[in-house]
Amino acid sequence: MTPSLAHTVSVADIRLSDVHLKRGAQTVFQGLNLQVTERRIGLIGDNGAGKTSLFRLLCGLEHAYQGSVQVAGCDVQRQREQLPGVVGLMFQNPDDQIIFPTVEEELGLSLQYRGVSRKAAIVQARDFLAARGLADWAPRAVSGLSQGQRQQVCFLAMLMAAPQVMLLDEPFASLDLPGQARLSRELDAAPAQVIISTHVLDHVRHFERVLWLDHGQVRGDGPGADVCAAYEADVQARMGQPLDAAAATADAAHTRPGAQ
Repeated sequence: MTPSLAHTVSVADIRLSDVHLKRGAQTVFQGLNLQVTERRIGLIGDNGAGKTSLFRLLCGLEHAYQGSVQVAGCDVQRQREQLPGVVGLMFQNPDDQIIFPTVEEELGLSLQYRGVSRKAAIVQARDFLAARGLADWAPRAVSGLSQGQRQQVCFLAMLMAAPQVMLLDEPFASLDLPGQARLSRELDAAPAQVIISTHVLDHVRHFERVLWLDHGQVRGDGPGADVCAAYEADVQARMGQPLDAAAATADAAHTRPGAQ
């Protein structure tokens, strides 16, 4: 077992207090207050509701101009040097995240941040992949992988880093059925707190808590089945068409090339 995976990770306490965030002239959050302690949390809502912005706040890529953001007792804006061991983010587009040309180098990077030598990190990355039946992936060029495979590489790199909180932005979007099953299995076993942002509600409907964001505000907050049902009913009412048709329209828009 690698050193980064050997420790037991406790569920993190995420706290946002009176958070205000602007992007240019656009107000994203205005007085957002939130505390999250559950082990598995879903994040749902329309495009532009603030889901990705919330993730970027939690991992320090965005900075609130007012209020505080704390993850596992770490002030995200004042203690950025501690964030690599506390919170990890898997981007929706893997090409925004991958740095190295081969899979083993990309996975090894997550250990080098913890002080492991490059040579040792590569060996551990190979062992990590082999344990998952993916030994042949280690030397492969990232450029030769499909979109879904590159997405899996990003997740595996985060899993190796073993942060206390894992943020996943549309993690199932490009995966085939085996890839989805593999990711679900890994997420079930991960000791970290996991927050998944998704438009495919079935991936989070069974979660103990789901947050529904609407124009930067929490519109729904509770058990996954209840909040997902409320969001679906709202979509149906707004679209003025049967729910399955509305969902199909939303899915089609989301899967278009370039869709956010």
